[in-house]
Amino acid sequence: MTTTRPSDLDTALSQLDGTGARPRAGGTDLTACLAHGVLAPAPVVDLTGVDDLRGIRWREDGSARVGTLTSVHELSADPRLRSAYPALARTAGALATPQVRGTATLGGNLLQRNRCWYLRNPAFDCFQTGGDSCPAREGDHLHGVVVDQGPCVAPHPSTVAVALVAYDAVVEVAGNGTAERPVADLFDGADPTRDHVLGPSQVLAAVSLPEPVPGERAAYLRATGRARAEWPLVEVTVRLDCGAEGRGPVASAAVAVGGVARTPLRLPELESALVGAVPGAEPGAAVAEALDGLADLCSPLPATGYKVALLRATVRAGVEQALGLARD
Repeated sequence: MTTTRPSDLDTALSQLDGTGARPRAGGTDLTACLAHGVLAPAPVVDLTGVDDLRGIRWREDGSARVGTLTSVHELSADPRLRSAYPALARTAGALATPQVRGTATLGGNLLQRNRCWYLRNPAFDCFQTGGDSCPAREGDHLHGVVVDQGPCVAPHPSTVAVALVAYDAVVEVAGNGTAERPVADLFDGADPTRDHVLGPSQVLAAVSLPEPVPGERAAYLRATGRARAEWPLVEVTVRLDCGAEGRGPVASAAVAVGGVARTPLRLPELESALVGAVPGAEPGAAVAEALDGLADLCSPLPATGYKVALLRATVRAGVEQALGLARD
């Protein structure tokens, strides 16, 4: 398996275009996919020397453009990013382990493969390995989706995507022309053959975040099967625009969840219900009704019914954390 190490983006794109080579950033997922036989050996284009993909650039309006080679640790630890985008920083700081956060990149986290044990077992074929079925749907899908969007039942694995969807962030895609699209449009729950929509000759170059909201209150929570280094069963990122240095009523809200569907999901009914809520005070009946309504979004598989209650409980706890309410 040969590896090239281009120093600029144009060269990297030319080495990927029509060659069958694969891009590598931090390599945390690519290494695992090769080890488990998810991917066959192929030439690798190492992107770590491409400076155009690195760093955080701040615009005049205070918004940020984040290169996709930025590590997950930097997303959680950069002081200005933590101040401007607290929900992103909290989310990034909670995933995986310190060692993984120090190596894994923003782009790699967004474009990683799902963690279905059938996909990662070479004894099985599925839609993503050239097969014509999803063995998890009729087999062991304990960690599968509870919002059934299509043939594949593996939840999307990107925690960072959940936060970026809550920010309505935009990605810059290079290769076959440069284009921008919402982060949410990187994923298609109806397509069982892949975990993102980029082509083999395209590279995720940067993520653009919107102008920061003064007084943003934020929370991130995940429910897991064990305390450390576990993939979330359900996760939620909450953003509340409260103004007045975070003390005013909620003017707008963004709530995104992961671990429950093939794509990260926004919860617009709950977002609308949260408008007018006051930090430090219990939210009203509209919020309770929206939380109860989460069950209507769900279409659980035989073994994922437990996620219906877990989704409501996790989202409620995230909302309470963002509002500054004490938890029992």
